[in-house]
Amino acid sequence: MSTIVTPARKPAFSPLRLDERSVAWRVGAVVLGSLFLALSSYIEVPMVPVPVTMQTFAVTLVGALYGWRLGALTIVAWLVEGASGLPVLAGGDAGLHHFFGPTAGYLFAFPLCGALVGWLAERGWNGSRVLLAFAAMLAGNLLCLLLGTAWLAAVIGIEKAFAFGFAPFVLGGLLKSALGAATLMALRGKAGTPRP
Repeated sequence: MSTIVTPARKPAFSPLRLDERSVAWRVGAVVLGSLFLALSSYIEVPMVPVPVTMQTFAVTLVGALYGWRLGALTIVAWLVEGASGLPVLAGGDAGLHHFFGPTAGYLFAFPLCGALVGWLAERGWNGSRVLLAFAAMLAGNLLCLLLGTAWLAAVIGIEKAFAFGFAPFVLGGLLKSALGAATLMALRGKAGTPRP
């Protein structure tokens, strides 16, 4: 009786090749990724009750570049840093209270968004197909908005949550998705991946 062994599925898009690196490299990637996420939090347009930041851009990009598992782990590490008091959340804020207030739904959505975009990128929704990359980034942004708004609705009511926690962020989500797709396309070219 013969056994058929199928090789493990490799991500379709991995410009950083983290799946081929040692544990030390991956730990370093988590540290650098959480630093990138923290820096994106400082790019902020203050709004009430939820500020506009570059966090969703960074979250979706980390997911796409790191893959769904390591991407989600990196985002969780960044959130743990913020919860423990490091100034890495929006505007350099920190503290556990953010995970119970109006922004909690968005914060808890971030690892899921990164994982979704990473999963899609590994299946070809990446820099090799710019429209699919845009769709993946948009899906991540939309998931964040939906989950964040759902939490916010429980805090301030559905009409206010839609008016203050969803509608003002739609245009930004579209622009950040386009920027994310363009970044993936540029990184694909830098990585020297052959074009189809």
